[in-house]
Amino acid sequence: MSLLDSLSSLLGNGQGDAGGASSLVDVAGQLIQRAGGVQGLATMLQQHGLGDAVQSWIGNGANQPVSAEQLGQALQNGGLGSVVQEAADKLGVDPGQLMGQLSQVLPHAVDHLTPDGQASSGGGGFDFSMLGGLAEKLLASRGA
Repeated sequence: MSLLDSLSSLLGNGQGDAGGASSLVDVAGQLIQRAGGVQGLATMLQQHGLGDAVQSWIGNGANQPVSAEQLGQALQNGGLGSVVQEAADKLGVDPGQLMGQLSQVLPHAVDHLTPDGQASSGGGGFDFSMLGGLAEKLLASRGA
């Protein structure tokens, strides 16, 4: 959890809209972390029907969208449904609503964590500072 705490600090939680964007990025980071990194998440999502979409997130081209239902089913089948439920409870939102937001954020998170177009299979982890940049980008795109 300390990596997620570091991410929250980087984002400056509590500044207007920053809390919402950073919370979504925190959840995306937690999903990636619990899956064993980007490669682990990619493998799990591929095994549960989102292979083409995940490859587009990792690759250098445009990210294929996924619906909240598709992502929710893949995460549930891959054993990460409890992470989403816990996050929804903590944030005080409906899991379906959170899944809708995650279906928008997670492709960007994976994309940002794979700037060279490949998911690292090594054990080095992933760069949370890149997710911090993602939260800032998401805030800027909302017309802040």
